[in-house]
Amino acid sequence: MSTVDQALSGVKVVEFASYAAGPHVGKILANFGAIVVHVESRQRPDGFRLEYPPFKDGIPGLDRGGCFAFFNDSKYGVALDLKNEAALRLARRLVAWCDVVIENMRPGVMARLGLGFEAMRELNPGVILLSSCNMGQTGPRAHTPGFGSQLSAQAGFCGLTGEPDGPPMLLYGPYIDFIASTMSVSAVLAALVRRRETGEGAWIDVAQYETGLLFIADALLDFHMTGKEATRASNDSPDAAPHDAYRCQGEDWLALSCWSDAEFARLASVIGRPELARDPQYADLAARKRNAAALRTPIEAWCGTRSSDAAAGILQEAGVHAHRVNTVADLLHDPQLVHRHTWRRRRHPVIGDQMYLFPAFDLAETPGDITAAGPRLGADNDTVFRNFIGLTEEEHAACREAHAFD
Repeated sequence: MSTVDQALSGVKVVEFASYAAGPHVGKILANFGAIVVHVESRQRPDGFRLEYPPFKDGIPGLDRGGCFAFFNDSKYGVALDLKNEAALRLARRLVAWCDVVIENMRPGVMARLGLGFEAMRELNPGVILLSSCNMGQTGPRAHTPGFGSQLSAQAGFCGLTGEPDGPPMLLYGPYIDFIASTMSVSAVLAALVRRRETGEGAWIDVAQYETGLLFIADALLDFHMTGKEATRASNDSPDAAPHDAYRCQGEDWLALSCWSDAEFARLASVIGRPELARDPQYADLAARKRNAAALRTPIEAWCGTRSSDAAAGILQEAGVHAHRVNTVADLLHDPQLVHRHTWRRRRHPVIGDQMYLFPAFDLAETPGDITAAGPRLGADNDTVFRNFIGLTEEEHAACREAHAFD
């Protein structure tokens, strides 16, 4: 673990957030030294604890969920029933204590709890509130609930994914959640810099839907300029041919693309068919795109006699864009990721050893770290409320008696 001061040491964050888009922001901040307190309750635990596998030994349980732990490493975990008045008083004290609040509830929920931005600002004039939800805090669909697959469909990703004559395809996982969370980290850091210079807090309104539009910027710009609407094109590209995935030995696959006539000539030479580069059927990009089905045969014949790793190495050496299509298992052992310490093993008190994912960037002079496994539900109530907030023994006992920690 890191033995040097981290970039966000001293920054205090409270997270009234669940699932991915909110907690992933807090995780990144925690990985660079912020104190992050994840708030949930036994009545309403974070959905990742019980709804998403994998679970320790395949048995669901509040502290057995690998998905929850994976997105909440390096944090403190507390249990507060926000429908309980004693718990709400503690929540307000957390707001007064912290620098940043993260929430990803539907618009209006925090305000109904008495924890809207104006109420927070009365407790803490310099507070930075990050509100991250599907549609943002305003607009005709602001209260629309949903998860990542619906957002991917709304933001146009699914409409552009699939075979030209087939249906739209849902993308794997909560894709937009992580676009939104990474952008949110930047917004929080900017707000912290601004507050350091002016003393002013901020309310950051993140519409996850809108963050996804950046990833189809080229299609949006093309439609704006020319009126041409992008459509599903399988693995085709308007600028490269061939541009596809090819089966190699066994179950291996190779992703390959050629972005110029010269690169295609190099590919033709490598696969032992140099005459293809001189064939009018494949002489330029337009010809190769028209005859993509026929071109697939010689490429796949060559790929089929070797592993995807071997094929990729030969092609890369020749200056052809190609790489193995990694499986999930490949990612845990990829030498590039291992070299950069992307995966960091930490021991969870219930799950045992678990691999945690470090953010895709680091800082040379103040490197980050995975400082702890994901917290058990309510594991840090004493540390947070006694040590950070300063409750006396009598106050803490009274809160327990009032079931604030249920």
